[in-house]
Amino acid sequence: MAGITTPLTFTVRRRAPELIVPAKPTPRELKPLSDIDDQEGLRLQSQEVLVYRGDPKMRNKNPASVIREALAKLLVFYYPFAGRLKEGPAGKLMVDCSGEGVLFIEAEADVMLDQFGDALRPPFPCMEELLYNVPGSDGILDSPLLLIQVIRLRCGGFIFAIRLNHIMSDATGLVQFLSGLGEVARGATSPSTLPVWQRELLCSSDGQPKTIFTHREYGQVVDTKGAIIPLDDMVHTSLFFTATDISALRRLLPKHLQSCSTFQVLTACIWRCRTIALQPDPEEVMPIIWPVNARKMLNPPLPIGYYGNVLAFVAAISTTRDLCNKPFAYALELVMKVKSDVNIKSVSDLMSFKRPLEFTAIRAFGISDLTRVGLDEVDFGWGKPTYARVPKGGISIVRGVTSFYLPYRNNKGESGIVMPIALPSGSVDRFVKEIDNLLAQGNIDEALAEHSLPALSKL
Repeated sequence: MAGITTPLTFTVRRRAPELIVPAKPTPRELKPLSDIDDQEGLRLQSQEVLVYRGDPKMRNKNPASVIREALAKLLVFYYPFAGRLKEGPAGKLMVDCSGEGVLFIEAEADVMLDQFGDALRPPFPCMEELLYNVPGSDGILDSPLLLIQVIRLRCGGFIFAIRLNHIMSDATGLVQFLSGLGEVARGATSPSTLPVWQRELLCSSDGQPKTIFTHREYGQVVDTKGAIIPLDDMVHTSLFFTATDISALRRLLPKHLQSCSTFQVLTACIWRCRTIALQPDPEEVMPIIWPVNARKMLNPPLPIGYYGNVLAFVAAISTTRDLCNKPFAYALELVMKVKSDVNIKSVSDLMSFKRPLEFTAIRAFGISDLTRVGLDEVDFGWGKPTYARVPKGGISIVRGVTSFYLPYRNNKGESGIVMPIALPSGSVDRFVKEIDNLLAQGNIDEALAEHSLPALSKL
């Protein structure tokens, strides 16, 4: 495990923002969102950054021009993205398919890709330059649903940055859209996976609440001690976990927990170590929340091409005292237990009858697994991206304090998981120290096991 930083700075020269509208006339209609889309906790802007190296075969092509033209063509199929969100009765959101367009910015930067170092990683430098926040564009209602900026680099490569109104799509839906954009940019007349709206499939159907599950992720945690995280004093950093690190954590577990997934063991580690680093009152409740892609849980399945949110959120909850003082396995058991609580139809019912309902926010920590969403496969004609990830921690479901698991290969060729995280400035060193302590304990157990092997072999 290693902490990593990115001190690089550079200057970006932007052209005036423009609105890209569908290349052909599209239907003018109102499209209601699903009850899963229409969660108060998803009314936010999510960001992604994709970095591409130059390709000699494309030296006469301007990536901004290629993507701009492809975007107009793709919006004929994804025309709701060219509309604006409106609020209907009881706060229900819908898309006014007005064809007003998505924001697009072409830019240049006085930097070479190699200046970013041997391995690109979050927190990405100068994010405010890579994705310029056009004044007045970042609202939820009556604002563009997408903002794209393409920055050409001095070396012939480019950076593609996108901001998405999360109400419209989750990460899987966004990747579907970007994959289609890449296909059209490479010459296709239409995306190979045609978009499907049908948001009514994830709406409560008969007007009667059927929720039978406990939804701790939406529970109200009382702030008895003023222990809300100070979001104005956050430090962005990231950690890299190799397969060796994950194995070290597994060695700390009893046999009956060895079947845990990488997500579960790493989440338990981060939850516990972060809580220790924050030093909250021992009686404070510390929730951790994460989304589950529920597509494979639905029967019948959603149609191929559905690009809305299909996320069910779950939460594990513990007091600080138990989380910090009990063995590491305690945190893992709590994380593993909530897997059985996932039921997206139950979430849909809950949203329908208790709107607006926000995620538990006080002292909560969000985690999201993006290791397999496919963002690193998006090809606009310059090949696959060198970097395709969120730019930093802190953005998304639990605002200010959400982290992500991202696929990563370091400059030694080691594959693993990088996790950007935002922490109060005084707790960063304690957080890293606690993780190092856990990993060291796991590695000591391995050394002891190896040391005992010769003696055991003589028996």
